Amino acid sequence: MDSCDVERLNELLEQDVELREKIKEQVTDLDKKTRNMVGVLNKIHSTPPESISGLLDSVRPMLHSCQTTNAAMAALIPPSQFWRWKEMWTNSLRTAIFSAALVEFLSTGKLISLPEVCQILGIKDEWKGRFALPVEDYLHGLISLVNELSRLAVNAVTLGNFEAPIQISIFVKDLFAGFSMLNLKNDTLRRRFDSLKYDLKKIEEVVYDVSLRKLAPAPQGGRQI
Repeated sequence: MDSCDVERLNELLEQDVELREKIKEQVTDLDKKTRNMVGVLNKIHSTPPESISGLLDSVRPMLHSCQTTNAAMAALIPPSQFWRWKEMWTNSLRTAIFSAALVEFLSTGKLISLPEVCQILGIKDEWKGRFALPVEDYLHGLISLVNELSRLAVNAVTLGNFEAPIQISIFVKDLFAGFSMLNLKNDTLRRRFDSLKYDLKKIEEVVYDVSLRKLAPAPQGGRQI
């Protein structure tokens, strides 16, 4: 290895270090935004049903602010190097997906789609190869949503919202059925899916108790929590 080769290798190493630091800055920003969102969304467990809408209105600007950070990261990543760097922001992106999914469910009672998440987070098709939203990350976000809803089913009852567990149960059962039809080859994703059975059981126990005590009317789909 001659001196020219060594010099060139050092240049490449320095470029990688510089790029990593720039990406890290944006990841730190995204992580801060997602932590703030989760902090606000955590208040749903102690917020009366009539005040949920206002709480969600305060989260939406935070979600949309992620677009700027995602665009900055997409501009940094060289073409075809998405998979090389994605682990740096995976956790933060999954939290953003979870937040978008929770806001959608609490607003409409519906499941947010992958394209809708991309639109909310400002992730564009032309970024493919540099910055994207993998299906597995979307599914991880949905599993986190179910984890949170199982907790909400319990806390909603303490706030006197007896219909919420029923709506949550219908939604989670439908989502669980959809997951069951997927060919999950990712070990981590499959293990997390298996854990949904415990969330579903927890929700069903709440619904059973509410139904037994006749605290809620017959289930009606598409109603807002």
